Amino acid sequence: MLPIRTDVTISSDLDALCEKIAAHGRSLDVIFANAGIGNFLPLGSITEEFYDNVFDVNVKGVLFTVQKALPLVPDGGSIVLTSSITAVKGDPAFSVYSASKAAVRSFAGGWTNDLKHRRIRVNAVCPGTIKTPAIASLVDGEEALRAFYDHVSSTVPLGRPGTPDEVAKAVVFLASDDASYISGIELSVDGGAVQV
Repeated sequence: MLPIRTDVTISSDLDALCEKIAAHGRSLDVIFANAGIGNFLPLGSITEEFYDNVFDVNVKGVLFTVQKALPLVPDGGSIVLTSSITAVKGDPAFSVYSASKAAVRSFAGGWTNDLKHRRIRVNAVCPGTIKTPAIASLVDGEEALRAFYDHVSSTVPLGRPGTPDEVAKAVVFLASDDASYISGIELSVDGGAVQV
């Protein structure tokens, strides 16, 4: 394993990342582009700084991470992007995040066609509400977090939020040879929240 800390919004960081991988004689059989930030802010309160921050990480960061790492991916490799069910669901006060994840979702289809000559598969995993520190940071305090998870549980057919491990298993599937004839899709990992 070769851990390298990188800021996806800084082009020179991405260049350095790819140079370090190449210097170690490595290729990337899989790129998992999982950049994402988001906060609640309703229309009427959205600032340019807020918009730029979300789109710089969620869209620009994903785009240039994949583009700069692409020469390291052998033909027949796999790219998995992290979108979100909010890309189709439209949660209140979350429109900027939702729009950024819709852009990522769109990358999967476009890049599938761009890379078909290299047989590189591109797919998007679309998580629902997943119990992570990032979700916890969106609400104030333990009581509000419990109320949030209770609300989510009441709206999800499987009756609970998901876990990071459940998303990871979906990503591993999409990246693996078990998904060798799957490309350009969005795989929702949401307990059925947007499916029924």
